[in-house]
Amino acid sequence: MAMPDSPRRLWLVIPTLTLLILAVGGGIALFGDPATAHRILFAGLLVTGVPLIVRTAVGAVRGRFAADIVAALAVATAIALQQPIAGLVVVLMQTGGEALERYAEGRASRALRMLEDAAPRIAHRVRDGHTEDVTVDAVAVGDELLVRPGETVPCDGVVVDGHSHVDTSTITGEPVPLSAVAGVELLSGSFNQEGAIHIRATARAGESQYARIVEMVRTAQASKAPLQRLADRYAVWFTPLTLAVCVIAYLLTQDATRILSVLVVATPCPLIIATPVAIIGGINRAARSRIIVRHGGALEQLAGVTAAVFDKTGTLTIGRPEVSDVVAVDGTDRESVLALAAAVEERSGHLLARSVVAAARARGLPIAGAEGIVETPGRGVVGRVGGREVAVGSRAYLQHRYPVLRGEWKLPPNPVLSAHVAIDGVHSGVIEFADRVRTAARETIAHLRREGIRRVILLSGDDTPTTRAVATAVGIDEARGDLLPQDKVAAVTELRRSGAQVVMVGDGTNDAPALTAATVGIAMARHGGVTAEAADAVLLSDDIADVARAIHISKRTMRIARQSIVAGLGASAVAMVFAALGMIPPTMGALLQEGIDVAVILNALRASR
Repeated sequence: MAMPDSPRRLWLVIPTLTLLILAVGGGIALFGDPATAHRILFAGLLVTGVPLIVRTAVGAVRGRFAADIVAALAVATAIALQQPIAGLVVVLMQTGGEALERYAEGRASRALRMLEDAAPRIAHRVRDGHTEDVTVDAVAVGDELLVRPGETVPCDGVVVDGHSHVDTSTITGEPVPLSAVAGVELLSGSFNQEGAIHIRATARAGESQYARIVEMVRTAQASKAPLQRLADRYAVWFTPLTLAVCVIAYLLTQDATRILSVLVVATPCPLIIATPVAIIGGINRAARSRIIVRHGGALEQLAGVTAAVFDKTGTLTIGRPEVSDVVAVDGTDRESVLALAAAVEERSGHLLARSVVAAARARGLPIAGAEGIVETPGRGVVGRVGGREVAVGSRAYLQHRYPVLRGEWKLPPNPVLSAHVAIDGVHSGVIEFADRVRTAARETIAHLRREGIRRVILLSGDDTPTTRAVATAVGIDEARGDLLPQDKVAAVTELRRSGAQVVMVGDGTNDAPALTAATVGIAMARHGGVTAEAADAVLLSDDIADVARAIHISKRTMRIARQSIVAGLGASAVAMVFAALGMIPPTMGALLQEGIDVAVILNALRASR
């Protein structure tokens, strides 16, 4: 059922006003002048019913064939035949159902506005040794820019001076900060962490990666086809059936009142009310599982998805590197290597340093106090622990500090992220890091297949070998790595063109365009912000198993909604026959329809349990 464009509060007022008019008119009819009551009820019908008729007519002219056509015809006929009670009951059912659905849908997505608000506005341009602040639109290709710690890279560029670590996870999905040294290319939207760097712009801000993400979200939102809601799909055949019964009844009896009787009992309240009630119940049921479904249409579509697309970093994996192994060298035991490394890393804010300290604490190792800490950003740290000099960092850092480094170089068998540890000038161990796969990931993929998902695909900005390794670990057959945001959008779009209904699950800004392009986008809540705003559903618990749980809830909700619709329309169809035979007058038909409504609403309420 299409929702009105008017503000929500207006459509909360109309059903309330209609109920008040019915109460006042009914009271006057019972205890006062029936003629006055009729005039009040008829005036109320004009006030509340005419806007409904006009809105439905405008929608029909625009090609929208929705479940409210029969209701509008019933109201128009009630006005023509001066049957205000029957007409007001129909208005109450129609606008009350719309208010319920508007309540279920909640507020609209603010994804595009949030993206644009987060975009860099100012760049520090360096000319003739002086720094000047300019708008990002004034930056030209070839300009040298200063990017200070804590700032966002304003446009695509290459580092020409300085050294820092740059967080690119929101753009590429890579969890490990990029070591930004001369010659390294950076994408706009990346976050500079600790050191000032100079970059040379290789693209204008409007042509850089962040701007392309904004444009892709805008394009994806604009290109989404309007959703034909469940109620409207049933209305496609039920409305012509109702009109046919009306025509036959009038041709056989020449009694216009029978047309109104048929329209009143045929007003598709199971479509107008039961579906929103079931969807509200499903949304509330999901919310109790810490799954926020942003609108009723998403719940409907989620029940019909046939393909699932996952991001890797932060979605199927935890999104941050953890210590995966400690290799001891030169006779030193592993616990000592890790404990000493944690001692000198404890005061560092670097992501890998925090992982080392966390691993030592998780193993119950004592972390001694360190003295004389000297950290070289992006390279390593050295300090004294219990009279011993401990250095932790890259191989190049240790070789530079100790030109004659003693001990055997132990390298990981695979090209994994690692840090070397030297104790008193002797190479003593290697700490290896990995982004751990979520424990529930494999079972979640298996659950999705049981729910009828035919294809599961992993798309990642990380390198292809790592992406395929994670896919194999969780039971996914199709995997692609080294992807930019536009590549993910292209993959999702191609799936939809092939006829698949696609659910996309991601957690970073780089996933926002693909989330918008998918049939249904689901965001992990770890980052929030634009990712959550671009999604149709958000997992507050950051638990990947909730993806399968959300699909299960949506399928059960829509099954209950269909049960309510079929039972309600079946009862209405039987009532139409009796109304066409003159056995049900309009007012009684309106009350009978209310009884049908109560039955289907009670059934629809099961969706919340």
